[in-house]
Amino acid sequence: MQSEEVILVNEEDTPLGTMEKMEAHRKALLHRAFSVFIFNSKGEMLLQRRALTKYHSPGLWTNACCSHPRPGEDTLAAASRRLAEEMGFTTGLEKLFDFTYRSEFDNGLTEFEFDHVFVGHYEKDIHPNASEVSDYCYQSLDKIKEGLETRPDHFTSWFRLAFPLVTEKMKK
Repeated sequence: MQSEEVILVNEEDTPLGTMEKMEAHRKALLHRAFSVFIFNSKGEMLLQRRALTKYHSPGLWTNACCSHPRPGEDTLAAASRRLAEEMGFTTGLEKLFDFTYRSEFDNGLTEFEFDHVFVGHYEKDIHPNASEVSDYCYQSLDKIKEGLETRPDHFTSWFRLAFPLVTEKMKK
């Protein structure tokens, strides 16, 4: 398996260098990331259930896709690339906001990310990559909110943080 590099950044998202992805997660160093949220014409959000083989948060529900831009890669281009790799489609994406979060996992890894959040709309067929995604669905925002309140452990840590921010920004 090829080694993946992430872009280390400061609190203003200024690049500081690069590091192998798993090492950055073991050392809990702040790095650039992105999250993609997709909606359909009914205003429902596309959720994916992470594959059971993922190195953290396996089997949990989350937004359409998340990942890291490669060194030298534009973050929007990386988000489009990864959406195609994970969910099997592309669509126009728009930057909504960014935020920093930190989540520690039982396996000793930490996500400490300066996360660029993108949104888009999509109505056509979805062809998820089975090594990334075990299931997917569109759900109403109210149903997602209810799920986050009653079964927060069914969702990824970053989705629990990002969902209220996305829904608030989408209202404006």
